[in-house]
Amino acid sequence: MSAGCLVCRFVRVKSKHDTQFLFEVLKMTKSLTRLVVAGVPEHFNLPWHLAIETGAFERVGVEVEFVEHSGGTGAMTRALRGGEADLALLLTEGCVADLLNGNPAKIVKTYVASPLIWGIHVANDSEIETIDQIRGKRYAISRMGSGSHLIGIVDAVERGWDADEVELVKVGNLDGAIERLGTDADVFFWEKYTTNPLVMSKVFRRVDVRKTLWPAFVVCARDEAIALKKDAIKNALNVVNQTCAEFMDSDESIDLIAQRYGLKTDMVAEWFGLTRWDVGYEKPLDAMETARKYLERIGIVSQSKIKTNDLWLDLNPKCSN
Repeated sequence: MSAGCLVCRFVRVKSKHDTQFLFEVLKMTKSLTRLVVAGVPEHFNLPWHLAIETGAFERVGVEVEFVEHSGGTGAMTRALRGGEADLALLLTEGCVADLLNGNPAKIVKTYVASPLIWGIHVANDSEIETIDQIRGKRYAISRMGSGSHLIGIVDAVERGWDADEVELVKVGNLDGAIERLGTDADVFFWEKYTTNPLVMSKVFRRVDVRKTLWPAFVVCARDEAIALKKDAIKNALNVVNQTCAEFMDSDESIDLIAQRYGLKTDMVAEWFGLTRWDVGYEKPLDAMETARKYLERIGIVSQSKIKTNDLWLDLNPKCSN
């Protein structure tokens, strides 16, 4: 790993106040194209923050404002529809669902290519001890059609259970699940490593996990932003590719994640070893088709003549479009 890598540069700027580097960044802020990017406040998105903090986007003429949405996929797709965000980093299944339901946007890149690992949680003092005991229980979900909704159905189907047995309780977000799990809800699916602090502090107890059958996250861009800012989006995605490549290769990334997100180093190391950011322009249509079939099965989307391939716009700079 070269000493000039982005993670190393971030540490140097933050600790030694590299004024020459910061001055070069400031000089380039006069003619930048602004992109508003929506994402959840989770460790998956640290590469974006590093690229912002080290001026990597500015060096290609782009100003990125990263807006965090604790409400997850639903909040971010609404931001795209309302023109409040140009790009959003979405769960693949949530993005596919919203595009099929009419959001004027396109997937422009796989972001996290590895599957998302969902923890299956109960309240710490729950009488549920084994995974088989969650069958037919009340599932807390953030909202109808959310990732926490869909993955519960996927889990039931993959275990050979009747998905219609699942009773759904809308809790809004992680805080809502903390408040209501063990009272009017029994089971909660949420990203395993995000909930680790809650498991360690005995708020939740994890009884099993479920991996998605598709890549964890994609980058989605609204059509108007593509029309007006296509070059800036391409440039920003190239920066993200380079940042993610350096991030995965850096010996400092694990400690940085642990520090920034209050996680234990050994847990971060486990998660980091299982996570692969896409550093190119992978187009996993078969996996997206699988997500679509599950969405149709639970009625989140209707069967449509729209081809899954049409949800995607290839912005790979090596391609003609």
